[in-house]
Amino acid sequence: MTTSPTPPSTTAPASSAAALAATTAKAGKRPAVRTWSDLRSETATRRSAIPEGLWLRCPGCSQMIYRRQMEANLHCCPECQHHYRLSASERVKQLTDPNTFEPMWQGLRPTDPLKFRDLKPYPERLAAEAVKSGVNEGCLAGTGFIKGRPVMLACLDLSFMLGSMGSVVGEIITRAIEHATAENLPLVIVSCSGGARMQESGLSLMQMAKTSAALARYDEAGGLFISVLTDPTTGGVTASFAMLGDIIFAEPKALIGFAGPRVIQQTIRQELPDGFQRSEYLLTAGIVDRVVARPQLRTEIARVIDYAGK
Repeated sequence: MTTSPTPPSTTAPASSAAALAATTAKAGKRPAVRTWSDLRSETATRRSAIPEGLWLRCPGCSQMIYRRQMEANLHCCPECQHHYRLSASERVKQLTDPNTFEPMWQGLRPTDPLKFRDLKPYPERLAAEAVKSGVNEGCLAGTGFIKGRPVMLACLDLSFMLGSMGSVVGEIITRAIEHATAENLPLVIVSCSGGARMQESGLSLMQMAKTSAALARYDEAGGLFISVLTDPTTGGVTASFAMLGDIIFAEPKALIGFAGPRVIQQTIRQELPDGFQRSEYLLTAGIVDRVVARPQLRTEIARVIDYAGK
């Protein structure tokens, strides 16, 4: 009697697939089929390997630039030389000779005599700004050396309430001017501000007259005041000490004015010229003496001090 051949088993392929999967798992290899969850986790892993903020897009030329290269270039874009905004401490570090700056009047703190409240009470806003910026007020002043020349230096800090001028900022600027007068030092003030601080109302506006009067006494004593305007310099700061320099330097394309261009355009109902309220426009109008790029600023300040015999 003949025996019919055994039909092929239908479970063999399944057993082979299971064996292949087991072998793949034992070998530590990922299965051929991946889910969306697997893909998302892999993408997240790849992204986390790149530190946040390592690259940034320049607002001037729209190129992607390496942050460390920008910082090494004095916070200027290596492609188009767009000047990024700086904190007061970074500005001092760039301008003064290493380990020569001695800060002064760092213990001054604003009060709230008007009990002012907008979205939050003024003391709470000050505390929040201090935490965010790491400083207690919008101005840093002290003595130092710029290329070997002793100076009195004051820098407004845009990171603290947009560098707005309140009672403490006005007091620090005034003390810096008076110290420069007493010690016969050249005075350098770097301005970057949104104007007078509205939370202090009339007390803030009084700082315009106070700083201007101190500068008048400094001028009578034969002092040299170099004013450096950076982006932005507006409001009460522009209307007082920022425009009273014996020499006025400005960084390229800095916004400089009292009211903003939008407010002016809505008021006069006319189209404003290209580059209105920018450094280059003010240079042609005779309001700014020179537009100086950040890498050359130290040299230009030292040259003016030597020329004036200070």
